[in-house]
Amino acid sequence: MSSPQIQLLLWVAQPILLAPVAYVMFRRQQQKDFPVFFSFAIVQLLVFSVEFPVYHLADYRAYFFTYWVATIINLILDFKIIHEIFLDIFKPYHALRDLGTALFKWAALIMILISVVLVSTNPIWNDPVAHSVLLLQRCVRVVQCGMVLFLLAFCSHLSVSWRRHSFGIACGFGVAAATELITTALFSGGHTTNHLVNTINMSGYDAAVVIWLAYTVLNRREHAVPVLVPQRWDNALMELHPAAEAESLIPMFEHMVDRAFSRTQSGHA
Repeated sequence: MSSPQIQLLLWVAQPILLAPVAYVMFRRQQQKDFPVFFSFAIVQLLVFSVEFPVYHLADYRAYFFTYWVATIINLILDFKIIHEIFLDIFKPYHALRDLGTALFKWAALIMILISVVLVSTNPIWNDPVAHSVLLLQRCVRVVQCGMVLFLLAFCSHLSVSWRRHSFGIACGFGVAAATELITTALFSGGHTTNHLVNTINMSGYDAAVVIWLAYTVLNRREHAVPVLVPQRWDNALMELHPAAEAESLIPMFEHMVDRAFSRTQSGHA
């Protein structure tokens, strides 16, 4: 079997595996716990229903436009899924959850700035928009891999079971992200071909979908139970905030960042 045929089979396998994921999540009302991931599964099915016929029936320009629009949408959803998994893990800890939300906003801004700077300082790239998206995509892949490493390192401290649905979602994205980062490094070093890179990346994504399907089918909805160490962190952050405004700590963190910046600027002056 030739490489294009293998890639075609791997591509077709994606919606075949994702459709049961979306169906089971809807039947078990799991989309209430992970609405962004559920939207991601639906979007992937819609993207395939558009990309597949465009790739085989339309010209290259139409497919190029469709591919990059889908990539941008997936990039946004990928980053929001990272945040969604983080919120699920820290669901019992309101202060840590709000801190994570503020940090994710700053991380998104930093990723965008890094991609813009790298594109503007690299004149050999002819398509700055495409390469900006690629850089952002790689940044998100690094964050996804880091998220999995974080869960593996601190799952015992946070009482996060490997059977938990959010853990399975994170592992799936981690497998796909690690595969893409490794193949990108190998291709940049001239150690592999473009066809092999596409085949391996699609295989890694299919493996991720299999993980999502297994966790979706085998897991039920569960409630997180607070544990001692992160509960201490949460209480320490809550003590920094007046009880009357305990519904959200995001304004407090943003105010702290503004004060830090103002002090830095006054010190340089």
